[in-house]
Amino acid sequence: MQKNLRRIRGPVDPAQDAREVLSTFSNYASCLAEVLSNDAETGPRPPETTAKNAHHLGEARALGKGIVIVTAHTAGWESVGPLFGRRHGLPMMIVMQPEPDPRARQLHDDARRRAGVAITHVGEDPLASLPLLRHLRAGGVVALQLDRFAPGMRTRPVTLLDEPGAIPEGPLKLAQVSGAPLLPVFCARTGYRQYTIELYPSRTVPRHATEAEIDGVAQHLASSMTSFLRSHPTQWFNWS
Repeated sequence: MQKNLRRIRGPVDPAQDAREVLSTFSNYASCLAEVLSNDAETGPRPPETTAKNAHHLGEARALGKGIVIVTAHTAGWESVGPLFGRRHGLPMMIVMQPEPDPRARQLHDDARRRAGVAITHVGEDPLASLPLLRHLRAGGVVALQLDRFAPGMRTRPVTLLDEPGAIPEGPLKLAQVSGAPLLPVFCARTGYRQYTIELYPSRTVPRHATEAEIDGVAQHLASSMTSFLRSHPTQWFNWS
């Protein structure tokens, strides 16, 4: 945790370091409690959201190919799905690796589905991407994470937070095969059930893109994530 914070905003005095670590865990606990409260008898309570640079969504949607959203494990990322579904009529499918503990997986997935988000788990099955392609071709939205990848997963080298890094190659290949634009979208918690959603310019990957073109799109995604994290250092739930 402290390592990630230092990567985002550089070295600080120990007191500030401790405050920011505490703030990060507090944000995480608050977001988790709000997601799990979807199981309340009164039903899920939608969060209040504001969007910055929402015109990027319209630009991506105008292509008519569906949208591949790339995001990260930041505060409130699970609220993106309900927002797009309610306000824009775009069905959202979140792609995740399955939780190692099946009971934890069931608990989290049930809470997300009650909030209006479809969950698809992918792993080593090469056919797991077929439902994603069908969803995109029907005009849907597929959301994938940039900040974590399993051992052995194909990645692309990028500069992330001014350091050598990598992002999963899957979102880039999915966009290349489907023709859907890649739209970076990240969330920050601003208060009780209140979130800001920040959108960045979309990019497409031509079907016959060169390696250099693919690398350029990958770097745009990493730079968008870097920009967001610089503005919201205590909103990143990357425990590595």
